Amino acid sequence: MKEPELIYLDNNATTPCDPRVVDAMWPYFYEKPGNAASRSHPYGWVAEEAVQQSREQIARLVSADPREIVFTSGATESDNLAIKGVFEMYRRKGKHIITLKTEHKAVLDACAKIEKLGGEITYLDVDQEGLVKLELLDEAIRPDTILVAIMWANNETGVIQPMQEIGAICDKHGCLLMSDATQAVGKIPVNPKATGVHLMAFSAHKMYGPKGVGALYVSRRQPRVKITPQIDGGGHEQGMRSGTLNVPGIVGFGKAAEIAFSDMQSDAARLAALRDQLESALLKRIEDASINGSRKHRLPHVCNIAFKYAEAESVMMTFNQKVALSSGSACTSASVEPSHVITAMGRTSDEAHSSMRFSLGRFTTKEEIEYTIEAIVKGVSQIRDRSPVWEMYKEGLL
Repeated sequence: MKEPELIYLDNNATTPCDPRVVDAMWPYFYEKPGNAASRSHPYGWVAEEAVQQSREQIARLVSADPREIVFTSGATESDNLAIKGVFEMYRRKGKHIITLKTEHKAVLDACAKIEKLGGEITYLDVDQEGLVKLELLDEAIRPDTILVAIMWANNETGVIQPMQEIGAICDKHGCLLMSDATQAVGKIPVNPKATGVHLMAFSAHKMYGPKGVGALYVSRRQPRVKITPQIDGGGHEQGMRSGTLNVPGIVGFGKAAEIAFSDMQSDAARLAALRDQLESALLKRIEDASINGSRKHRLPHVCNIAFKYAEAESVMMTFNQKVALSSGSACTSASVEPSHVITAMGRTSDEAHSSMRFSLGRFTTKEEIEYTIEAIVKGVSQIRDRSPVWEMYKEGLL
């Protein structure tokens, strides 16, 4: 097998920009430099038209009205705008928000900020597969609950939450539902209106678009959702998010959405087959390896595997980062703490530290998967061979 230079299997952290996206963006850096808010000359008109076209492409991908798409700098800003914006707008109705312990830090940290502002947050447990316990959600909603924030698909495990059922529960109680759908949009069909989601955050760079641009879906009808802006100055984006629009980035976002709309089904089928090849080989060839999260309800390109008594960072060092993987979220990769997502599913700290996330992408090849299998098998074996803990475990002393 020819050894590749570098294999990228960390697409949940960020995806490479599709060349077709780069081609679409290029003219707006120099040939078409207009500000979309400049309506007194042709350069501004061209920019405004490009932004509108992208808004329509993105809206089509998520089955929304283009007027429901608010551009931001990324999903983290969108999460903050949704959570803080709802809290400030509806706090007279109530100050209670519900979320999951397995949410992305962008949601959890925004909720922590709300607590400092006088809000009350309920952090729900998930089951061993990482799925929300619907009965606990139903019981947790109170008369003063103004928002439920549950991510569509988890960034570490790929687990997809039952958004239709969650939406029905929120509708029954009359509270708003917000979802961080950053990992889901462009990878699987996502329709917030049909599932009862009123606000939805997502980002271009998770779907082969550029970094630095994202969006927040805000429902306009049944119900019409209002949010307090978190950035003031100029009244851009229907007054919900001020700031000069990143025209090249938005154009790239729109092109990425157009490609995802046409290629989603074929991409998903190909990546699921490669993911299953990787997963089945590792589970078969490596003793005491197990899947973190649901195997039924998950994204087609993601698997998270725990290798008992083989610390993930040490395993990755055995192949000198030849294969780009992650032992958790990119936003927490510098932390020595175990993954809060993995431990929330009932795994121990040691099991969390021994877990690796494999997130395949549009440009992943079969040859890369075959190389990765061999690298992981060899790496886990090397770490366990020099581990006294593994030896004690094998001797039945643990």
